[in-house]
Amino acid sequence: MNAEELRKDFPILSERINGHRLVYLDNAATSQKPRQVIDALRRYYEHDNSNVHRGVHTLGSRATEAYEAARERVARFIRAKSPQEIVFTRGTTESLNMIAHGYARAKLREGDEIVLPPSEHHSNLIPWQQAARATGATLRYLPLQPDGTIRLEDVEAAVTDRTKIVAIAHVSNVLGTVNPVREIAEIAHRHGAIIVVDGAQSVPHMPTDVVEMDCDFLAFSGHKMLGPTGIGVLYGKAELLAEMEPTYFGGEMIDVVDLYESTWKEAPWKFEGGTPIIAGAIGLAAAMDYLERVGMAEIERHDAALAAKAVERLAEIDGVTIFGPPPGQSRAGLVTFNLGRVHPHDLATVLDARGVAIRAGHHCAQPLMRLFNVPATARASFYLYNTEEDVDALVDAVLEAKEFFGHAIG
Repeated sequence: MNAEELRKDFPILSERINGHRLVYLDNAATSQKPRQVIDALRRYYEHDNSNVHRGVHTLGSRATEAYEAARERVARFIRAKSPQEIVFTRGTTESLNMIAHGYARAKLREGDEIVLPPSEHHSNLIPWQQAARATGATLRYLPLQPDGTIRLEDVEAAVTDRTKIVAIAHVSNVLGTVNPVREIAEIAHRHGAIIVVDGAQSVPHMPTDVVEMDCDFLAFSGHKMLGPTGIGVLYGKAELLAEMEPTYFGGEMIDVVDLYESTWKEAPWKFEGGTPIIAGAIGLAAAMDYLERVGMAEIERHDAALAAKAVERLAEIDGVTIFGPPPGQSRAGLVTFNLGRVHPHDLATVLDARGVAIRAGHHCAQPLMRLFNVPATARASFYLYNTEEDVDALVDAVLEAKEFFGHAIG
């Protein structure tokens, strides 16, 4: 793939920031959007805008066809068995909350266990805290190795017949570690548990096959994979979605409404009450078309190669601490680091002065920050439109920051 050519499809990358070209390295937070996605949104609003599943007029039919075609597109992208296993949501956070409220609370009992790593994003931690509190279940945390990886023998020890749910990110949004979810799924299923996979950082960057992975639920967001904000996906095995209760109620998700009781449509429509995120779904389908034209395996190799180069170059700078797998070990397309005693917010401000956009903070992973005994970290994350020149710009900016903050290094 030719990242330089791809960059021409992204209007925002021509922006000048503080007199410098934009070096956008905050892709783990949100990605930029190509013209093809922007055009798909504009076409919908200019030619097909209408509500779905309601009107029999032409615009209503066009909008409904486009919306359901987007569902089919998502199913193909993640290799789901059926479009009916695809629920449109506002994003990964809503998807995970729907599982915790609509499925877990009905299934968990006092003494049951939920197993997860302490490195999870808050969106895949707090919903399980709340489910445990509501049901009497217990949270059980997997140990992390110093580089942030998880050993399968520790999963074997933690998952027992009391385990009902294993919740884990496919890729850590802080460390870039790629967790062995297929093997963890096998362990969970052997004990009668289900596995919930947070795919926010994996689905945009690598080929995804939910059947091969054998996950029971998968959650991910459109805005991290070239799509619009406000659209996400909850994948669930058909039999589990059939058992799961809706978490909000209203128009379109119903079958029959009486004065004192109501019944629901079948999945996925029972989970999509009210006017759904029509334009968002259409934009997400366009984003998936774009990604597959480039090639997900190519994107995975590209992003990992840039991250590996960044880790190698940053590790050569005195005072820089790299979190996660060390140089030479496999990681996904991001690198998290600190520069001496410089607060990451200050570091990010200096980098922004050179047009380099990174993320600084706890990355919605405060328990992990406490394990590292740091208040925050800096994170550079890569995507298909980033180049080796962007890595060079990052390293040069960190070196400039080191000189600026010289008293705080070491």
